[in-house]
Amino acid sequence: MTLDRDLQSIQEVRNLVRQAKEAQQKLASYSQQQIDRLVEHIANACAAQAEPLAKMAVEETGFGVWQDKVLKNLLGSTMTWESCRNLKTVGIIREDKERGLMEIGVPMGVVAALIPSTNPTSTTMYKAIISIKAGNSVVVSPHPNAKKCILETVRIITEAIQEAGGPENLVQCIQLTTMDATNALLTHRDVGIILATGGEAMVRAAYSSGNPAIGVGPGNGPAYIERSADIPTAVRQIFDSKTFDNGTICASEQSIVTERCIEEQVVAEVKRQGGYFLTPQQSEKLSGFILRANGTMNPKIVGKSAKVIADMAGIDIPEGTRVLVSRQTEVSKQNPYSREKLCPILAFYVEENWEAACERSMAILFNEGVGHTMTIHSQNEEVIRQFALQKPVSRLLVNTPAALGGVGATTNLQPALTLGCGSVGGSATSDNVGPMNLLNIRRVAYGCRELAELRGTAPAPQAASCATPSCGQTAGNFTRAEIEEITRAVLRRLSAEQ
Repeated sequence: MTLDRDLQSIQEVRNLVRQAKEAQQKLASYSQQQIDRLVEHIANACAAQAEPLAKMAVEETGFGVWQDKVLKNLLGSTMTWESCRNLKTVGIIREDKERGLMEIGVPMGVVAALIPSTNPTSTTMYKAIISIKAGNSVVVSPHPNAKKCILETVRIITEAIQEAGGPENLVQCIQLTTMDATNALLTHRDVGIILATGGEAMVRAAYSSGNPAIGVGPGNGPAYIERSADIPTAVRQIFDSKTFDNGTICASEQSIVTERCIEEQVVAEVKRQGGYFLTPQQSEKLSGFILRANGTMNPKIVGKSAKVIADMAGIDIPEGTRVLVSRQTEVSKQNPYSREKLCPILAFYVEENWEAACERSMAILFNEGVGHTMTIHSQNEEVIRQFALQKPVSRLLVNTPAALGGVGATTNLQPALTLGCGSVGGSATSDNVGPMNLLNIRRVAYGCRELAELRGTAPAPQAASCATPSCGQTAGNFTRAEIEEITRAVLRRLSAEQ
């Protein structure tokens, strides 16, 4: 009897997780030096194949620019490795003898790595490297529309592991891609953590699986050009970002917000650098191609050039147009220009002052992409600080291309292709996700005080010492009056709770 494809895919996942668990148990015996040698070998192997994998990804998905995907692959391999090369993740990772504290890195086990179609090869490399650096094994769930290039990336990683003498089945990939297979992976009891990068529905499924998860939602970052900005540089950086891989990085700018007093200068610079302002009629025509009937982004425009998108919508644009720009005054779920657009389309808002621009930026973020990323172009440190204090984002990028700054290429953020959105964005972290997000920390704490000291009944506070000679702290650090006050505060709290 032949099993249905769905049943076969579920059984495949069970086998992969079982093998991954066995591989991780072998990896658990590795020293930091052995782990690092293994990860470095993987990074070098991936970097060596950055170009062919980039071409394969574009050919299979139709998204982006292969030359830009080469750089993404290098970020997912070499840059990711270099950022965590000296990180302690195995055994004792921190020790404070003076305070009697010790921290030990504990792997989470099997990482379920969900891979999107927009950045398929680079995300696979990146997740494999940070997972193994933290002592974990990986089971990859590929996006069906990018399965071929993801499988090839996993093959290269697997060969590198074998060449370095690493455990078999340390990184594996689902071959039978079905919804049932993905669900079986997400809910498997032996999965230690889910690392979900992709659409909103996928992220919701990860968080509702019953397993620990790190997921990231959509981006929708505005770019604010403040009156003190270097306007030509600001526009250049926004366009460099928005056209990089045709806008497929979720940290890329989705809107320009600027001030009335510099509107003419910004508009002139946008036009000079290849931006085309759509007429109201053209904006209306194009809007029908940005979202599908169900309110989600139309995959047909994702990663396509401005020319291809304009031709698709039947709009004539000047030769050499790099970015399509639409003037907007409203923000809503029904307005596609105020939503995430993973392609070279930008909304354009003009406000009276920086306070109004601040409010507009927040409205855009709360409409979609809250907790993710935004950019400010300014020389005014006070305005930058005010934006930093008020904006509901995990990354406020200053005077840099958002797509590259958000992932740590043009900034000193952790290089990452999974960008946490924090609790406001429904994510478990606000970090650029790295190895430290994929391990638990076991804390060892030596006793340094006795109950009698806390109660203030110890005969001589200075005579009581820490339970270990390695701890320099003694009860003599507190006066008797301080200990008695602490005791009274504790007793008051206990009394209130009762």
